[in-house]
Amino acid sequence: MRRLRSATGLTTTGVVVLLAAFGCWFLARWVGGRTLFVLVYGVGAVVGVARFLGRRRPDLVAERSEVPTRLRQGQRMEVEVSVSAKRRVGVFLMEEQLHPHLGTTRTVPVTGLQPGTVLPHRYAVTPRLRGVYEIGPLVAVWTDPFGLTRRTSELLPPTTVIVHPATEAVHDRPLTRQWEDPPTRPPESKPWPSGFEFYGMRDYVRGDELKRVVWKAVARTGRLLIRESEQGITDRVHILIDTDTSSHSPGDPSDTFEAAIKTAASLAVHHLKTGFSVSLFGNGGRLGAVYRNEPGRIPMLDELARVERGKQRLTEGVVTLAGAAANAHTVVITPHLDGETAARLKLLIDRGTHVVLVILTWEDSDPRTQAFASTLGCQVVQLRPLASLEAVFRAEVGAGRR
Repeated sequence: MRRLRSATGLTTTGVVVLLAAFGCWFLARWVGGRTLFVLVYGVGAVVGVARFLGRRRPDLVAERSEVPTRLRQGQRMEVEVSVSAKRRVGVFLMEEQLHPHLGTTRTVPVTGLQPGTVLPHRYAVTPRLRGVYEIGPLVAVWTDPFGLTRRTSELLPPTTVIVHPATEAVHDRPLTRQWEDPPTRPPESKPWPSGFEFYGMRDYVRGDELKRVVWKAVARTGRLLIRESEQGITDRVHILIDTDTSSHSPGDPSDTFEAAIKTAASLAVHHLKTGFSVSLFGNGGRLGAVYRNEPGRIPMLDELARVERGKQRLTEGVVTLAGAAANAHTVVITPHLDGETAARLKLLIDRGTHVVLVILTWEDSDPRTQAFASTLGCQVVQLRPLASLEAVFRAEVGAGRR
C-alpha cells in the first residue's frame, strides 16, 4: 500500500477508491452492466479532478534554527522550525523527517496560514546511537478537497549531523614498569624519555634539574630528594577494532560492537589528552589519519562515528598492525579470538610490541577465546558491554593505583 501510494500520489482513501473502480470495471465487463461502467467512469473523473485541484503548490517560506554539525551520543538538542506564507494557504501538514535513532518524524497539522503569519514549532532530538544522520528534509504535505491525492513539497533540505560515540574516563597505563626489571628493552621499542607517572624519589646528584626537587620531602627528611617518573615505553598508540560481523553479538545495533567503539573512543581520547599520537585500525586497514594531541580528538571521533561492521577477519587487521610501526602501545578490542589470530598476536608480542587485549564477553561468547588469550603473555581485560570501563580497567590493569 505504501509503495502504491508513493507511485500514484494518492492517499489511502484514493488508492482504495481506485482499486474499487478497477474491480467494478472488471465486474461490468463480466456482467455487461452499463450502470457499472458509468459509475467507474464517474469515479475516474473524480480522481482526475482531485489531482487537478491538488496540483497547486502552497507558497510557503520555512526556516530552521542552526543545527550543530556534531553531537554526543545521548546529548539533547533543541530544534526550531518556522513556516510563513506569502499568500493565504489552506490546510496542510508540516513534516520534519528524522532517522529512527534520532527520534520519530515530527508532524504538525496546520489549519491555515494568513499572509505574513509565522508558525513556529520546537522539538527535541536525543541521538541514541553514534553515527552520521540527517535532520530533514522539512516538507509540506497537502491534499485535494476530496482527500484522494497527496502532494509533498520540500521546504528545507536535510542537515547532516555526526553523532560521536560516548566516552568514559579510562586509563590503560601504557607507561608502566613492565620493561624496567629486565636489563634490556625490547629491540624495537622506543622509550619516551621523560616519563609521565610518579615512580618515587631518590637523592639529588650533580646535574639534576632543581625543578624536580620535592621540597616538602626535603623539609620532612632533611635530604635533597628528586622526583622520578616512570620510564615510558612509547608515545605511539595503535587501537585495533574487530569489525568482523560474525564475531559480534547479533542485532542492529550490536551490543559488543558498540562497546568496542566506546572502548576505542575512550582510550583514544585519554591518550590524545596525554599528548600521544593515536592510530585507529579496523580489520580492513587504517581508519583515518594519525591523530595527535587534543586537536585530533574531533576528527578521530568523527571517524569512529562512521565505522561499520564488515566481512574482513581480525587476522587481517593484525597483519596490518604488524606492518605498521612496531614501537607502539597496541590495544586490540575483540569479542572473539581463534588460533590463527592468537598466533599472529603472539608473533607481534615477541617482537617487542606492548599489547593490551580487550575481550568483550557476552552470553554466547566462545569459551576458547579466553584460552587462546591466556597463552599470549600480554595484559588481558575482560569487558562486558554495559560494564563501567573505568572500574574494569582499574581492576584488570591497575590503572590509577599504586
